[in-house]
Amino acid sequence: MASIFTRIVNGEIPCYKVAETADFLAFLDVTPRTKGHTLCIPKQEIDYIFDLPDELLADLMLFSKKVASALQQAVPCKKVGVAVVGLEVPHTHIHLMPMQSMADFGFGHPPVSMSGEELNALAAEIASYYQH
Repeated sequence: MASIFTRIVNGEIPCYKVAETADFLAFLDVTPRTKGHTLCIPKQEIDYIFDLPDELLADLMLFSKKVASALQQAVPCKKVGVAVVGLEVPHTHIHLMPMQSMADFGFGHPPVSMSGEELNALAAEIASYYQH
């Protein structure tokens, strides 16, 4: 059965798209831990990040770097934190989270409450800074 992320890639489930290439997709997390919490995924469904072919892994990191740059312009922060957890969805994904302090970077606190309209507007703003 296809992962939820593959279903997003296939257009079966909508997302708040931030950036897209032939091989990768970036979209806002619908339960963000910080404003702007973004997921970067390869379109190819591979569960474990270290099972990605070397070139795909390198390209995913370069894609994530461009998304992080756009994210930092749209959501001013000290840094964009990066995490790869990978237990909740069996599809490689990189979490990008704007942060002002270490307290902002974590999965233990409750999600930030944002409406669909706010998520749409934020996704569009981040996308406007994305450099292909």
